[in-house]
Amino acid sequence: MAVSVEITRKAVLRPSPESAWGGAKKVPITVFDRASTDGYIPTVFAWSSPAPTNGTLKDGLLATVARFPHLAGRFAVDNNGRKFLHLNNAGVLVIEATARADLATALAHDASAHIAELYPKAEKEHVDEPIFQVQLTRYTCGGLVIGMASHHQVADGQSMSGFSASWATAVRTNSAALPSPFLDRGATDNPRSPPLPAFDHGSIEFKGEHSSSRSYRVLPLDRIKNLALHFPGEFVAELKARVGAPCSTFQCLLAHAWKKVTAARDLAPDDFTQVRVAVNCRGRAKPPVPMDFFGNMVLWALPRMRVQDLLSSSYPTVVGVIRDAVARVNDEYIQSFVDFGEAKRDMKLASTAATPGMAFCPDLEVDSWLGFGFHNLDFGGGPPCAFLSPDLPIDGVMILVPSCAAKGGAHLFVALDHEHVQAFKQICYSIE
Repeated sequence: MAVSVEITRKAVLRPSPESAWGGAKKVPITVFDRASTDGYIPTVFAWSSPAPTNGTLKDGLLATVARFPHLAGRFAVDNNGRKFLHLNNAGVLVIEATARADLATALAHDASAHIAELYPKAEKEHVDEPIFQVQLTRYTCGGLVIGMASHHQVADGQSMSGFSASWATAVRTNSAALPSPFLDRGATDNPRSPPLPAFDHGSIEFKGEHSSSRSYRVLPLDRIKNLALHFPGEFVAELKARVGAPCSTFQCLLAHAWKKVTAARDLAPDDFTQVRVAVNCRGRAKPPVPMDFFGNMVLWALPRMRVQDLLSSSYPTVVGVIRDAVARVNDEYIQSFVDFGEAKRDMKLASTAATPGMAFCPDLEVDSWLGFGFHNLDFGGGPPCAFLSPDLPIDGVMILVPSCAAKGGAHLFVALDHEHVQAFKQICYSIE
């Protein structure tokens, strides 16, 4: 379904100097920031009518951004060539747009056909590019789509979930309830003296001249196809029953998706396949960092199996491999990573984070949003009616999101080489 989207207003908005918490500080980026994607991550949600006015949304946004000064800051480089974040209250970009369609009708058809017009196209190479950008798109029925883009080297998914919830609360309460997030980035950057890295972070989180990490092909973007699957609550319950022992929705769905994608790829039995699993380190560090810390604190777990073992193993076995790999991202590993960052503070580091066109085959990467609060965002008219996934331009990347549907369950958004799509579709709902 072709939907015409027209931008009606575009402006950089700044919190008042009196309300902003930044204080013009120059904040060094941490080793967690350096390991994350150097680019903007879009998120897009839809709300049925009635929805708050744009004026109300913008007022709540500015009141909230004042408490999250990193989002209104700008990247800069110091005299030694090191990147930092200047909390200069330069503002956030707000785009207002209209869509000539009924929201429910657009969602019932192929919403992906116009999703690229529903969020800002941030350009990280531009000087003075806003760290946080948002587009408010109104449909003829009064429905609303909010598309956000934020730079990943400023904040991870946990942080942006907390920010979004705070913005929604500010709108609902006319800014009477404002957050006090934990902003001390030093809490994530406490190296030992001298630093004693004990793991191979130069291959896992970063790559270098002598890195032992796997190199991946690059595909033309038109070969990478995006799929959206809904696993109802009953399907998840059956998977958990197959596992037997207590397990999370994330663990059982990842085990299932790993097996099915690997089968669809028709890999050699003796090949190895692994999954890059994003792990929130806030509660795993010693001392733990508050969950409302705003910044980056994510590392990778790497469950790995031989293809023939993965495909022939039971769900309990695969879940056990995933659980054991995640458990290895413990306080010892986190401290080693921080020490590595200190030892390499003045060196350029290239992150192993995925880039557009990368083909992870035979591997996968998964981000779980199941524990985030995006699906409960209430700006005053109730939670969102849909999460719309922008195209994932990387073969093998998966995102798990709670379903906005009344029956619950979860959505899996996955990008695959088009050569493997048909085979995956035929088996993705099969539980052997």
